[in-house]
Amino acid sequence: MTNLLTAVAWPYANGPRHIGHVAGFGVPADVFSRYQRMAGNRVLMVSGTDEHGTPIQVQADAEGVTPRELADRNALVIAKDLQNLGLSYDLFTRTTTRNHYAVAQEIFLGLLANGYVFPKTQLGAISPSNGRTLPDRYIEGTCPICGYPSARGDQCDNCGNQLDPVDLIEPRSKINGETPTFVETEHFFLDLPAFAQVLGDWLQAQGHWRPNVQKFSLNLLDDLKPRAITRDLEWGIPVPLDGWRDRPDKKIYVWFDAVIGYLSASIEWAKRIGDPDAWRAFWVDPDARAYYFMGKDNIVFHSEIWPAMLFGYSGVGAKGGEPGSLGVLNRPYDVVSSEFLTMEGKKFSSSRGVVIYVGDMLSRYDADALRYYLAVAGPENQDTDFTWAEFVRRNNDELVAGWGNLVNRTVSMTAKNLGSIPAPGALTDADHALLASAKAAFGSVGELLAKSRQKAAIGEAMAVVGSANKYLSDMEPWKLKNSDPERMASVLHVALQVVDDAKTLLTPFLPSSSSTVHAMLRGDDQRWAGMPELVEVDEPTAVGSPSYSVLTGDYDTGARWESTPIDVGRPLAAPTPVFVKLDPGVVDEELARLGE
Repeated sequence: MTNLLTAVAWPYANGPRHIGHVAGFGVPADVFSRYQRMAGNRVLMVSGTDEHGTPIQVQADAEGVTPRELADRNALVIAKDLQNLGLSYDLFTRTTTRNHYAVAQEIFLGLLANGYVFPKTQLGAISPSNGRTLPDRYIEGTCPICGYPSARGDQCDNCGNQLDPVDLIEPRSKINGETPTFVETEHFFLDLPAFAQVLGDWLQAQGHWRPNVQKFSLNLLDDLKPRAITRDLEWGIPVPLDGWRDRPDKKIYVWFDAVIGYLSASIEWAKRIGDPDAWRAFWVDPDARAYYFMGKDNIVFHSEIWPAMLFGYSGVGAKGGEPGSLGVLNRPYDVVSSEFLTMEGKKFSSSRGVVIYVGDMLSRYDADALRYYLAVAGPENQDTDFTWAEFVRRNNDELVAGWGNLVNRTVSMTAKNLGSIPAPGALTDADHALLASAKAAFGSVGELLAKSRQKAAIGEAMAVVGSANKYLSDMEPWKLKNSDPERMASVLHVALQVVDDAKTLLTPFLPSSSSTVHAMLRGDDQRWAGMPELVEVDEPTAVGSPSYSVLTGDYDTGARWESTPIDVGRPLAAPTPVFVKLDPGVVDEELARLGE
């Protein structure tokens, strides 16, 4: 058994999340975690809402509410959406908790003590109209390196290089279009160049990473420069130093505290289960492995900046140092980055109405229908386009007519003709071949899931479904009731066993419907795929919210990644459809909602 940390990118709490977000971080992380638990490993899956920074302040001002009120509202909306999507977080929390503030400040102080954080005066961007600091991501201009006209103040999405707002050619505010004023201001910086050697050696050793992630990260090493970790902000974590902690205009930069959330959430989880040191098995034990899931625009934070922070806090880098009170902390074992999901040929944009929010999607369609689409057609290794026509086709042709039909026809025939799971008679070569192929799939599908090759994995699982459907069509058991009832019983036994195997193979992808199939075949006395629960925590946050809600759950159901013999003699009832067939008119309805 291996201790595995599943670290899932933190959704930003300035509004509800759309399906492009969960395609990159949510569903892939959950599929991985569910498989690993079934394979017998100990998994800790953590994340939460990222709630600091000027974008929250800007959105709150626009709505006439306080940043805390906005964060409280959106954190709950996001948590409910992820719960309804069936994401099996051991803890999904928030960055405004007292625990997170304390852990973020501890990492800051540990880096400072080891010499990897230093003060420096720089030019900061100010909005001329209101005097408020403009965050880097709210400034656009032309990249001075590659000439991309829409580079952000912190990074160019075209060439991937880190930037400062003052570097941009013809910078402009994304809020109101005005040209920012640059004034001198003092901040603390993370000394990234001090980690160039250790980062380079470490990245070179990560041969198991996706090649594009490793290559991209190595290419960035030549341009490492100190990066600001404080900002002139009103909404953020106080800088834990005399002369700084009580200042309303100086806070820890949101990017710095957000990545620390993986650690703080793990520590909060340990406290909540009554074992305050339980997090160490995932963060300090050198045999533990940490897998980070995010979209490709987040690679640099997880493959370079967060590892540098972990190195520095642990006393590893050009300046040496001593580990902080939390100890020597593990770096990521794998950085699993997905590409971008577009919609009907357009980039997702809430402001332009090109968006499908998770909550809206789940109010009209089954969670497993969305999970299936994202698994088979999501942006695992290349940008992909979500279309309503393809969503309906995948649902109807593959889920309903493929997997759902196999379950329905097999259970229905058995219930109608025999009433219970039959014992097999003598088995033919075709019977043995189908049973063997289903059993072998646990090895091949499991190997693919362990490497986060989820498209290939679900393809192999669905190939078992296809083989079983062909087997039933070839064997025609409905014709054997009177002529050869023993053979009919054998065929239906084999088909039911493969249905049960396919249910297990598809559980990481389709937890809700797999539980339904499990109940059909095994009864309701054993939970199959554990689902997340939304729990209210009766304690105030660091920003004054009287309580907050977290996602958690008990996912130790006894489900195992293996073929288990079905129970001969167990009664079977006539099934209800597992999936809902969608009317083709859904496509026009949804396109009309988008104004198409």
